[in-house]
Amino acid sequence: MPLPAILFFSLSALPTGALSLAILVYLSPYFASHLGVPLTVIGGAFALVRGIDFFVDPLLGMMMDRTRTRLGRYRVWQIIGLPILMLAVYRLFMAPFGIGEIYLVGWLLVLYLGMSILDLSRPAWTATLAPQYHERSRLFGIVTAMGVLGAFSVLMVPIASGLFGQAAKPSVPMMGWFILALTPLAIGIPVALTPERISVDLHNDHFPLRDYLALVRKPALIRLFLAQISVSLGPNWMSAMYLFFFTASRGFTAAQASILLAIYILAGIVGAPATGYLATRIGKHRTLMITTTAFSLGLSTAMLFPRGNVLAAIPMMLWCGFMASGFGLMINAMAADFGDEVRLEQGKERISLIYAMLSFANKVAGAISIILTYSALAAVGYRPAEGAVNTLQAIHGLEAIFLIGPIFFVMLGGTCFIGWRLDATRHGDIRLRLDARDAEIEAAMAATGASTEAVVIFAETSKPG
Repeated sequence: MPLPAILFFSLSALPTGALSLAILVYLSPYFASHLGVPLTVIGGAFALVRGIDFFVDPLLGMMMDRTRTRLGRYRVWQIIGLPILMLAVYRLFMAPFGIGEIYLVGWLLVLYLGMSILDLSRPAWTATLAPQYHERSRLFGIVTAMGVLGAFSVLMVPIASGLFGQAAKPSVPMMGWFILALTPLAIGIPVALTPERISVDLHNDHFPLRDYLALVRKPALIRLFLAQISVSLGPNWMSAMYLFFFTASRGFTAAQASILLAIYILAGIVGAPATGYLATRIGKHRTLMITTTAFSLGLSTAMLFPRGNVLAAIPMMLWCGFMASGFGLMINAMAADFGDEVRLEQGKERISLIYAMLSFANKVAGAISIILTYSALAAVGYRPAEGAVNTLQAIHGLEAIFLIGPIFFVMLGGTCFIGWRLDATRHGDIRLRLDARDAEIEAAMAATGASTEAVVIFAETSKPG
């Protein structure tokens, strides 16, 4: 794909990139400090929603893999997810004072449904646009960088409000209006301008439960799943308590902490495509192991810079942001390669279900990060309310919780790919066999004028045995 086409397509990553940061860093603390919602209620609501939402992604993945419309397989799901997401953003980011757990749970469910639809259909669509091993690293790198740009853009809202004398006003509602204005354009442009090609399945009419069960038991998918939980849990763990750590422990104001977070995120705009480039040289799994190790080493220096010194903290934030930007894109790109292997073996497209499993893992990490970090903070006696005075023991507990969890889990994610075998050589062989089979089916269709269904049924019944 030419670069302009990639850039238009990658706009679809802007809204969920912005939302992911706003939810993890700002929305939960906003509920606690401005709307008077207890920490235990917030943690319980997020955990309950994740528990219910766990079963949504696999169902969506199965539905997407079986979708065939004139608009394509994934574009139609982007259109479906758009209004669902926008409604939930309005109800949560403009929530009234005194909301309870029922309100939170209900609208969080709607929000995560919209995000699931968009976040599942986009990487599956991306995988079909870049079928080659190294091209996927490039395309996923640019799409990830666009998602990072979305996170950076929403982070500019509280910074801009402070510059224009609005620092006393809550920034979360302004973030909501920004996301509502951004989303229709970011989804509409790629849907209108990016073509989509649906791969031909060697399918039959029965519900393929046996194929799905065989898929989820594959060691490669289990590795991807565990790695996704680990590399998501590390940054999510940090995000859930970022403002608490950088204000209460490191002595920064909320505005300074937002500036440092913007630097962390901005580094990912360069880090994501750079990680993609490195993967074309040494392979995706090796690149992920290098970036997870480098991230952990960088984060371990967080207590070394002086309190309240923004300039001293910038190198660590740049380093960690650069490295963290490559986690998700490498796993997504490796999942696309694994999807080709599954399609060659089963004769059917399963890429949406594979990404559904990764999304499921990401949601597990999100639920664990919120409930564990907030419960741990409560256990060490940390008080998050505005104006609250915390003991030195509570601050030390905050510091230990902030650092130990992310380093452990990110390193665990990298070790999941020791001995990974689906490299460029093996994937190249898979693509050659897939392309030859697809070409044979399409040639049969052109020669006979038969429908896709008739040709693939003939191909199935013509197999040896």
